Amino acid sequence: MNYNTMLHRFLTRLAVAITASFALHVVAAPADDLREAQKLYGQGKLAPALDKVEVFLKTSPRDPQGRFLKGLIYTEQKRVPEAIQMFTGLTEDYPELPEPYNNLAVLYASQGNYDKARSALELAIHTHPSYATAYENLGDVYAQLASRSYDKALQLDKSNTSAQVKLSMVKDLFSSQKVAAAGTPVPKAEAPKAERRPEPPKIESPPPAAPKQEPSAKTELARAAPSATATPASGDEKAQVVAAVENWARAWSAKDVQGYLASYAQDFETPGGESRATWERQRAERIERPKSIDVSVKILSTRVSNGEATVTFKQRYRSDTLKSDNTKTLKLVKSGERWLIKQEHTGG
Repeated sequence: MNYNTMLHRFLTRLAVAITASFALHVVAAPADDLREAQKLYGQGKLAPALDKVEVFLKTSPRDPQGRFLKGLIYTEQKRVPEAIQMFTGLTEDYPELPEPYNNLAVLYASQGNYDKARSALELAIHTHPSYATAYENLGDVYAQLASRSYDKALQLDKSNTSAQVKLSMVKDLFSSQKVAAAGTPVPKAEAPKAERRPEPPKIESPPPAAPKQEPSAKTELARAAPSATATPASGDEKAQVVAAVENWARAWSAKDVQGYLASYAQDFETPGGESRATWERQRAERIERPKSIDVSVKILSTRVSNGEATVTFKQRYRSDTLKSDNTKTLKLVKSGERWLIKQEHTGG
C-alpha cells in the first residue's frame, strides 16, 4: 500500500464547509475579515484568504475559528509544519475540541508518522466519543500499521501465506476506496478543486444536521467543529477516566510530546514545584532522548466523585536506556468532556 492511496482516502470523506463552529468560545459575530476569508477559502483562493484571516487574527489572536481556518489554509498550501503548529496550539488552548486533534492526525499520517496519528485520533475520540470521522481515520491508521507489519513479516519469511493473504486484504480495502471524478487525477495532500466546493454557509447559521448532497470529492480533514455544547453525554465516567490514563500511556509510548503534555491540566502540580514551562521542557527532553519507549499500565483501582478521579496502577516502562516497574497514582479532574491529570505520585 502506498502513501498516495492512504492519503487519498484521508482526502475523500467529509463535505467541505465552514459552519458555525467553536460557538462556546465565540461571543460576538465574526468580523468581516473572517467572513471574507472563509468565502475566499471556499472559492479556493488560498493566498487572499490567508491575508484576510491574518488581518482578523491581529485583532483577535486567540479566536479559534480564525486559527482553525488558518490551519486549513496552511494544510492545502502544503505548509505542513506550520499547519501542525496551528492545530497543536488549538489543542493546547481548546483541549475539549476534537477537530484539531483529527487534523493533526491527518498531517502526521501525511508524514508517515502513524503512531502520532493514532495518538491524536485517540485524543479526538476521547474528547468526542461519537466523532465518526475520527473513528474511521483511526481504522485507516491501524490498517496502514497492519500493512507495514505484514510487509515486515514477508520480508522475514516469504513463504508466510497467512501474511500474504492479510496484506492483500488490506490493499484491496484501500484500492476499493480510490474513487475520483472522471478525468480527475487522484490527489496527494491536495484538497478538492475549488469548483467542487459548495459555497460555505453564513457563519451565524447553525451547522446542518445532514447535507442534502455532498460533492463528489470530499475531505477527511475536519473543516468545521461542532459546538462544544453539542458533545454528547460522557457515559460511564470511570471508563472514561481509565481511557484517559491509557491514552496518556499511549502518547508516551509513541513519543508524542504534544499528546502527552495535553493529558495534563493547566494547573497540574509539578512534582518538584518547578514552573510548568520548566517541567514541560524536562519531560520533552526525557521523552525525546530514548530511541524507543514502551509504557504499559495495569489498573489497580479507580475512584470517581464530583468531577475528580484517583487512579492507581502498575506502570511498566521500557526504553533502550532504562527499564522500571512501579506503582503510580494519578489524580485527574474533569475539564469539559476530558479528564486531565492534576497530580501524579510514584510509589506506595
